[in-house]
Amino acid sequence: MKAACAPAIPAPADDLDEATDEELATLAKALAHPVRVQIVRLLARTEGCVSQLVEQLPLAQSTVSQHLKVLKDAGLVRGTVEGPRTCYCIDPVGLRRLRILVAQL
Repeated sequence: MKAACAPAIPAPADDLDEATDEELATLAKALAHPVRVQIVRLLARTEGCVSQLVEQLPLAQSTVSQHLKVLKDAGLVRGTVEGPRTCYCIDPVGLRRLRILVAQL
């Protein structure tokens, strides 16, 4: 019989709360599609903002817009209107929060 697995890193009891779990679940759900992961990766590697995401992805504008909405709602991406276009960039606060929450697993 094998011994029970010990936690890799014991977490303080005050770090384990329902609100934190919900926050991580929301962020994870936003990244639960490969295209959204690709968008986050693309924006994270780009300095400044990107207004022509459709040209960099093999998807229709409406599909890209739906994915961007999910990422914006989760706080991972920001969008600002510049004339007739919206310019997108990674939200560094949201990305940093995701990294912290994943590291606490």
